[in-house]
Amino acid sequence: MMLVIDVTKGMQTQSAECLVIGQIACQKMVVVLNKIDLLPEAKRQSAIEKMTKKMQKTLENTKFSGCPIVAVAAKPGGPEAPESENPLGVSELIEVLKSQAYLPSRDPSGHFLMAVDHCFSIKGQGTVMTGTILSGSVSLGDNVEIPALKVTKKVKSMQMFHTPVTYAMQGDRVGICVTQFDPKLLERGLICTPESLHTIHAAIISLKKIQYFRGALQTKAKFHITVGHETVMGRVMFFSPAPADFNEEIQENAFDFDKDYLYQEEYLSNDSKPSEENKENGQSEVQLPKQQWALLEFEKPVTCPELCLVIGSKLDTDIHANTCRLAFHGVLLQGTEDKNYAETFLPKLKVYKQKHKEGQVERVIDDYSVIGRSLFKKETNIQIFVGLKVKLSTGEEGIIDGGFGQSGKFKIRIPGGLKPETKMLLSAASKKKSKAGKGDANKEDESSKNDSAQPVTITLLFKRYVFDTQKKMIQS
Repeated sequence: MMLVIDVTKGMQTQSAECLVIGQIACQKMVVVLNKIDLLPEAKRQSAIEKMTKKMQKTLENTKFSGCPIVAVAAKPGGPEAPESENPLGVSELIEVLKSQAYLPSRDPSGHFLMAVDHCFSIKGQGTVMTGTILSGSVSLGDNVEIPALKVTKKVKSMQMFHTPVTYAMQGDRVGICVTQFDPKLLERGLICTPESLHTIHAAIISLKKIQYFRGALQTKAKFHITVGHETVMGRVMFFSPAPADFNEEIQENAFDFDKDYLYQEEYLSNDSKPSEENKENGQSEVQLPKQQWALLEFEKPVTCPELCLVIGSKLDTDIHANTCRLAFHGVLLQGTEDKNYAETFLPKLKVYKQKHKEGQVERVIDDYSVIGRSLFKKETNIQIFVGLKVKLSTGEEGIIDGGFGQSGKFKIRIPGGLKPETKMLLSAASKKKSKAGKGDANKEDESSKNDSAQPVTITLLFKRYVFDTQKKMIQS
């Protein structure tokens, strides 16, 4: 990557965003300080040194720490200057680029995929698509598909740097000529082996928040989702492993539909607030899982390969606000081509919410059953909760047996029986109540105060899967 900086201005908001994208997408970088002709000659060298130091400091905490920084004037005097003006420092830049260049390993196997960045017609020849081959290879006479348009064309001729070729492979820059195709239909995009790319309506990605993005990443929020050359609006839902698996090793480039995942109101990061449940367990800090995922739902379908880079941003932020618009980056693990993915794809995704309800024991019926209250609203259909396990604050485990009367009270069966001390606690509480009933109102107030000092509470915990159409309550 070559990051070009105006030497008179230094890092701007957009330079910082380019740097963020570079850290996600590149391994090597060269910084070019441009427009040095605008610096007065007497102070030029010291100004360049000052900006070079500033840039080194900026890059210190990035993967590009210590990268080469070259000062140039690509077009001294600006656009209006005569062509006879020679660029400054460009030959030095070329030497630096040569020293940084390396031979990457190329692989011609697999499906052909090419990112097209120009499309134009040549009279008497046809339409030429130029770009970089991302994977696989292509030969004269091959069929290639333009998946966004669902069009397949035959390769009539190919050129690399003005030289006709019959074959090109991953990493090559190539122009591919086809016939009877209107160049206006494709400015930039992807072409590939026919039927090798999918157009998807929703996807699961593994992701990381970009540290410079201010504010939380909220579930249900909309982001601009960039995949390849396309940027579309998408809604996100964040989820993490079940808490028991928070420290499990990261699964690179795979997603397991057999596992349970925990729904998150927002992406968990160091600045997240602890949930109510964690507060109750005395945890003031948010525990962070090693890996997190998001479900992306696109406003219009996107054509892309699996395992491609995804960047989420808020591009509607004011460009003059000194803030990073890039919010997260990730890898696309699973996409769905089905328009009705809500019925077909989402139910396979086992993301659950943890539900937590509390009530109190009203009174004892016998050694093996009690009546509870305040766990349900009056209008709740208690029948759907029958058979679920509950726990008393005194330690006993019980099972909801059914409703009791009309006011939302219910009966709990305690298979192991009530402990003697629990019975004493509950009978003492009910005696106070009946005493208070005989006395005056003030006494009743006092007794209920004493009583509420230590009621026996009932806790009901269950999971509910977000995409379960039957909304079943699950207990482990």
